[in-house]
Amino acid sequence: MLIINIKENESIDKALKRFKKKFEKTGVLRELRARTSFEKPSVRRRGQVLKAVYRQKQYVQENY
Repeated sequence: MLIINIKENESIDKALKRFKKKFEKTGVLRELRARTSFEKPSVRRRGQVLKAVYRQKQYVQENY
């Protein structure tokens, strides 16, 4: 359960924005979407490899 302490004279918009950020960090929505449909382990591994390759390319481009 997320708890957001609202400060004195703080607008609802700012508190809602902080709540959304905290909710995003927990990863609840991401996990919920992943559980809606079954994904074979081989497909999941392939996705992880592709993400790692992409991240490595980005790292190389930035640093060299």
